[in-house]
Amino acid sequence: MSKTFTISLGSDHAGLALKQALFAYLQSRGYTVVDRGTFTEESCDYPTYAQAVAADILSGHSHFGVLVCSTGVGISIAANKVAGIRAALVHNVEMSGLCRQHNDANVICFGRRYTSPELAAQCLEAFLAAEFEGGRHARRIGQIEPLT
Repeated sequence: MSKTFTISLGSDHAGLALKQALFAYLQSRGYTVVDRGTFTEESCDYPTYAQAVAADILSGHSHFGVLVCSTGVGISIAANKVAGIRAALVHNVEMSGLCRQHNDANVICFGRRYTSPELAAQCLEAFLAAEFEGGRHARRIGQIEPLT
């Protein structure tokens, strides 16, 4: 996949350190990266950042999103509440590729408590390298979209 596309990142205070590491990693790999916050460790609400990243994707400003909170659960739920967003919480490299191949995920989510920066970088590379396979998977995505 070309590195000419834009990736939008967001996190709450608990995910800040991992988000910052991923921001630096993506920039070092030649990606255009937009950081939607948070920028401090002061307590904040993850839905704000999930919605900002989702808005970037839906507007076409970004091609993909990366979200981080403490467990990854809350921020992935918040992102999936936005129609047109398919956010996947991943825990390993295989899941990261499959969520793109089978589910056409446009946002990858991480839990900072459970994901090291090294593993997150590997997962992100698998996510960005994978392509949606379509076929039977497209039919299933079509069954999900009307629910949003």
